Amino acid sequence: MRHLWRALLLVLALVAGGMVAAQQEDASKGIQSVISAQIEAFRGDDVDQAFRYAADNIQQMFGTAENFGVMVKRGYPMVQSPAEVRFGALRADGDALWQRVLMRDAQGVVHMLAYRMVNDGDDWRISAVYLVPAEEVGA
Repeated sequence: MRHLWRALLLVLALVAGGMVAAQQEDASKGIQSVISAQIEAFRGDDVDQAFRYAADNIQQMFGTAENFGVMVKRGYPMVQSPAEVRFGALRADGDALWQRVLMRDAQGVVHMLAYRMVNDGDDWRISAVYLVPAEEVGA
């Protein structure tokens, strides 16, 4: 009887693990789609559209798409028109997921960014972005 319970618990754990992996894969696709769409909006100089992918906290902080665009231009120029974009690891942190994104800018310089993603109930939105320091890139 004890072996039956162990086997049942093992099966339940494997099923639950598979469900979590499938949910994270679905989230990953949605997150990558949102980040890619924002990058495409920046490439097309459509700051209004790019601003729509920002979470409420970012929209409230900057107030307007124009202010947001100025911040991106000054602080994250590699996001405006990257020569290459590759998605890295996705990790959970509380109610948010952090997506690492490698970008190569027009001059060939490689940058690693971390995007904090939150689900607003309908879709994923970007609630923070930071440039990953070089010493953390391999971590």
